Amino acid sequence: MMRTQAETISATPGRPRHEAASDAQAMFDLAPVSLWLEDYGGVRAQFDAWRAEGVADLRAFLAADTARVSACAALIRVVDVNRRTLDLFEAPDRIRLMAGLDRVFRDDMLDAHVEELVQLWEGRTTFRSQTVNYTLGGRRLDILLNGTILPGSEDDWGRVLVAVDDVTERETARRAREESDAHARGLFDHSPVSLWVEDFSAVERLLAEVRACGIEDFRTFTDVHPEFVDRCMSEIRILDVNRETLRLFGAADLGEILRRKHEIFRAGMRHPFREQLIDLWNGRLMQQREVVNYSLAGDELHLLMQFSVFPGHERDWSRVQVALTDITARKKAEAYLEFLGKHDVLTKLHNRSFYVDEMERLERGGPLPVTIVIGDLNGLKAANDRLGHSAGDQLLRRAGEILAAAAKAPARAARIGGDEFAVILPGADERAGLAIMESVRRLCDLNNQFYGGLPLSFAMGTATSRPGERLEETARRADELMYENKRLHHARRSD
Repeated sequence: MMRTQAETISATPGRPRHEAASDAQAMFDLAPVSLWLEDYGGVRAQFDAWRAEGVADLRAFLAADTARVSACAALIRVVDVNRRTLDLFEAPDRIRLMAGLDRVFRDDMLDAHVEELVQLWEGRTTFRSQTVNYTLGGRRLDILLNGTILPGSEDDWGRVLVAVDDVTERETARRAREESDAHARGLFDHSPVSLWVEDFSAVERLLAEVRACGIEDFRTFTDVHPEFVDRCMSEIRILDVNRETLRLFGAADLGEILRRKHEIFRAGMRHPFREQLIDLWNGRLMQQREVVNYSLAGDELHLLMQFSVFPGHERDWSRVQVALTDITARKKAEAYLEFLGKHDVLTKLHNRSFYVDEMERLERGGPLPVTIVIGDLNGLKAANDRLGHSAGDQLLRRAGEILAAAAKAPARAARIGGDEFAVILPGADERAGLAIMESVRRLCDLNNQFYGGLPLSFAMGTATSRPGERLEETARRADELMYENKRLHHARRSD
């Protein structure tokens, strides 16, 4: 290289050759990038030998034995380096840099060196790669390497100029970004809750169009135009979901979620989504509410939805995150506890607490009149005494089945004591009470045909509320008629 530079400069008329050579050396030494003048003649000779042996695919040949890469690297002779090279590689002088080249070129270097060798093998006079070197002090250097076979050395590769650009800062920042992205991706993928990344930009534009039309009361607008809510739902783009989402909804991949999303978001989503739109209209970009979705197997999923627009996307909503926490088990537990609070476990009918609350509710708000049927299960004490409580429990379960079948909504059947039951009929007259009693007797006859052992029967009485009468008094009158019916039942049995 130095000879070539000197010859070029000496072409200027009136400049002595020694001055041109001195200027060339000065430009080499003072260049702001790391420059290496190297002799690749040994590599060229090795390539000729391999071609003579029939090697055609150098990349495959080197991959078959990586020692060949090291052998080629050892054939390269460093002729000279400039001052920037000494500074970059923390070398006090050329001698100590040359002595420490085994510490400079190591580890990751050989992988990139394969690419350089392949480029030269293919006949190029330039090569380029990004690789890793190390300073004499052991500091890692990410470098961008550009090599050129200098004019006049095309046949023997005796002079190759290699420029080394230090890109450590850039690569360190890139690796940090990649690590940060990988960390964020790991948190996303392995989150214990279902995470969705969605694009709401089309929804934002639709709301902006409505606002531009002068609409101020968005809730009323959606009351009048429910199709607008459906349109907004259809414009949401699902960009990504995590593993927990696939597990929760029983999907193989994001593609299946996209193809079958209509099975996940059924009609029941329309109301909560409308509320979500109203919140967005009012500027609430972070929201939380309970929703119901469905797995692809058809299972109902109760979910706590947390919606938030990503920072930096507040203007167009092009990136939002939806986190879904499965609260199905909790909702089932709550429903069961609510059931226990209002139902009798044995008969599955309402319990006395519900009966009292319902009487108070009807007394306050109707509809009136209210007809009440009071029934007493015949023979329960005898069954418990003679056959044990399991036999008595069986009678109670059968009684629950019959009363549940007879008392269809809006009627309510309840177990209000050990063997005492009530049926409340809102807005019904005495004929409705008599019809319930007849239905219970008929169902008892059918039930007794299918169950051996103790027959099932009720003593019953019914009463309808009078204007201004407390329902407690109505129930007392029905109770008196029930006891009269029970006395007749016992009298017939004693006869």
